[in-house]
Amino acid sequence: MNTTFRPADRLASVQEYYFSRKLKEVAQLNAEGKDIISLAIGSPDMPPSERTIEVLCEEARKANAHGYQPTIGIPELRTAMATFYQRWYGVTLDPASEIQPLIGSKEGILHVTLAFVNPGDTVLVPNPGYPTYTSLSKLLGANVVNYDLTEAGGWQPDFGQLEDIVLRQPNCKLLWTNYPHMPTGAPARRETYERLVAFAQKHGIIVVNDNPYSFIRPDQTPSPLLSILQVPGAKDCCIEFNSMSKSHNMPGWRVAMLATNAQFVQWILKVKTNVENGTFRAIQLAAAEALTNTSEEWHREMNAELYARRRSIAEEIMATLGCTFDPSQTGMFLWGRIPDSIDNVEDLTERVLHEARVFITPGFIFGTNGERYIRISLCAKEEQMREALSRIREQFNP
Repeated sequence: MNTTFRPADRLASVQEYYFSRKLKEVAQLNAEGKDIISLAIGSPDMPPSERTIEVLCEEARKANAHGYQPTIGIPELRTAMATFYQRWYGVTLDPASEIQPLIGSKEGILHVTLAFVNPGDTVLVPNPGYPTYTSLSKLLGANVVNYDLTEAGGWQPDFGQLEDIVLRQPNCKLLWTNYPHMPTGAPARRETYERLVAFAQKHGIIVVNDNPYSFIRPDQTPSPLLSILQVPGAKDCCIEFNSMSKSHNMPGWRVAMLATNAQFVQWILKVKTNVENGTFRAIQLAAAEALTNTSEEWHREMNAELYARRRSIAEEIMATLGCTFDPSQTGMFLWGRIPDSIDNVEDLTERVLHEARVFITPGFIFGTNGERYIRISLCAKEEQMREALSRIREQFNP
């Protein structure tokens, strides 16, 4: 190979995504006949509503459905997204100017950062938090500064620390936040949203709330769904992501949305139109159908009762491993603290993988504040989770 070729300098700032690398190892173990059970990835294993699939098939058969689509999204989808926000969150949005469909939230992270952050500008990222907030910011030349989330603080921002960061760091442009929180499962709090909006207004920083887990409530709490856009004035300084991957069992469809003021949408769209074209029309129409045809009963059956049953098994796995966890957490994962007797979290997860043949996630991939934690995904059939529990019991509590 010609050794004069070199990758761009930006690649030195990031590593291959942990799951991309680890899934190669899991695939090799499976090829060797190890039959690994994965409780690592948050990829819903149930289908969307039957009518959603029917619309996809009906539209895909039409001869005129296969051309390029507008980057802004078709009117039917934008209207459905605005109606979704009004119905479930009580937030009024103009479908023509305050909603932007996305090909997944990862795309949104890229486009928002390109739209608002110059190389060298500061981006505030939670620790622990979704790794893509950090990796994409670094790839685009931003100065990433972590703010701490801790178990003692209920995994909520320390606003005193945020104030100190802003005083020390020039050109703070974005603050990434994510409630209900991944990976810790900390529920959204109205007070936190109100303080984030006030912080954004005070310092001229755009707060981006990533909100894909609202509907995943294994505790089946009757409390209302929360959005940062419910806070007065939030639309002027905040952007919210939402995704159909988790709430409507459509991770592979790649349909998400952002909601904010019309000016922000236009700036983001300026980036988006130079990067990609719109999603396949049949997928957009099926997504619009999903947003309107899923009832409260469907969400309860698919996203509460189902995950509640799986959650109870995950709790038994945590107990078998000697881990502790907060029972109030929500979402499609269970986050637990490893025993003090274990020096390194990866010592535990590697033993679980190679001895019990179960793949679970070490918390360090989400930041240094996750180094004493593991995460178990609830996105596996109950029989698989019970088999995983049996294997772990055999190895860790014979």
